[in-house]
Amino acid sequence: MKFCALASGSSGNCFFVKNKDSGILIDVGISAKRVVEGLAGINENPENIKGIFITHEHSDHIKGVDVLARNFGIPIYATSGTINNCFLCSQGDLINPIKSDETVRVSGMEVEAFAKSHKAGEPVSYRIRNGKIISVITDIGKACKNVQEAVSDSDFLAIESNHDEEMLISGPYPAFLKKWILSDIGHISNLNSACCVLEHGKAKLKNVLLSHLSKTNNTPELAYKVFHNLVKERSDLKPKISLSLRDVASDVFRVGV
Repeated sequence: MKFCALASGSSGNCFFVKNKDSGILIDVGISAKRVVEGLAGINENPENIKGIFITHEHSDHIKGVDVLARNFGIPIYATSGTINNCFLCSQGDLINPIKSDETVRVSGMEVEAFAKSHKAGEPVSYRIRNGKIISVITDIGKACKNVQEAVSDSDFLAIESNHDEEMLISGPYPAFLKKWILSDIGHISNLNSACCVLEHGKAKLKNVLLSHLSKTNNTPELAYKVFHNLVKERSDLKPKISLSLRDVASDVFRVGV
């Protein structure tokens, strides 16, 4: 499989996974134009996208889904809780309700939804299987059991590393917003995310892509440092740690042969 984060952050999230000649997107929180341009930048064609999987209804995860899905006739998959809490697409036949524990087979891949802890209608993350396992886990207030199991299963992991707690607490956000971000239905910190990988990652985990970094309450350098310093405490766990950013696509990763 081939993987690239086209964008990740509070201004928009979109992850691309490809198997052979076709692929899927996890979230389309950036404009359709930017998705098309991002795919072109990695030599991919939006006409080969066979499914869009939505994690939840917040705008930084659904902004471009309507235009992209209609223009290219791409099926959209989302939980009923997500569908009922937002506008996804004016072409209703493209919308496919899924359950929070359902597996959908697209492009030779098994895409498994699993529930997570976040302030949304019925939020999920996704685990993608085709021999190897890719998990895309952002917008989590805590590393619940489902997240722990996905981390344990993964050969490749894109996981939220949203904020540094000290930066958040001393930063400019209003008190109510800080309280929500720090809660179990908010966003996970660098430290808690790294501890989850340290505790639950297996030796087969080869890549960890830090995602959904806060522009105000984090820095790429700090997120990387926290993960690097913690994960190296286990001699059997040696993933390559990389970063996905809001303005540019990540590296293109090959998962399996």
